[in-house]
Amino acid sequence: MLYWQICEGFSIGSIEKKMTKLGTHLIVDAWQVPADLLNDPERIRRAILDGITAGEATLIDLCVHQFSPHGVTATATLAESHIAIHTWPEHGYFAADLFFCGAGKPVVAMEILTKSLQAGEIKVRELTRGFPGPAAVYESKKEEPLKSSLVMA
Repeated sequence: MLYWQICEGFSIGSIEKKMTKLGTHLIVDAWQVPADLLNDPERIRRAILDGITAGEATLIDLCVHQFSPHGVTATATLAESHIAIHTWPEHGYFAADLFFCGAGKPVVAMEILTKSLQAGEIKVRELTRGFPGPAAVYESKKEEPLKSSLVMA
């Protein structure tokens, strides 16, 4: 089930037409991945580092954690934003999130990550992140809260 935040006076269509792109956000689901690779923190560390290099990004910090009895979560803080991966070896599945601002190449980084972990099937959703207009600034006054409603689609 999808939920959309609908705000009064806010038009998604008009924003998409005038959006100033700040970055690309890739949401990745990968299946049919060998369990031993998904449970290997060093393999995941190397895959992320190789993706960062190929994607022309700059690493600030990398944290890799192995869970018991299985599974790994890794997050890389980049000068351009971040990469995160969460693995479920028992299901041959991982979820990854790659957000790059500026001139980085998130698609290249994603390809390195999925190939390194030998994903048999992947689904990638790409989001353009940014703001409307050339330099829009939105302010909220305390006496006039933003009116919104949650809508299921």
